Amino acid sequence: MAGGFAKDGAVQEQIDATIEDAIKRAKDQLPKGDSLRSCEECGESIPEARRQAVPGVRLCIGCQTDLDEEQKAFAGYNRRGSKDSQLR
Repeated sequence: MAGGFAKDGAVQEQIDATIEDAIKRAKDQLPKGDSLRSCEECGESIPEARRQAVPGVRLCIGCQTDLDEEQKAFAGYNRRGSKDSQLR
């Protein structure tokens, strides 16, 4: 139930766009290609079990954990604008 100058369904379209952006970002971060035997960051050996469990793995567990922590800071805001700015 959007009001003002926003068309009906504008809020749902905003929600859908946010979800689509998050899905695309997650898919883009999936490993691709052959798994490496050693980490491309630190050079540490990547265990065989990890290479089989995560096809295309490029980082050891330690470096992957660090990368995940850095990416956690990115909250995933919607670049198309906030709900408030579109409904005003």
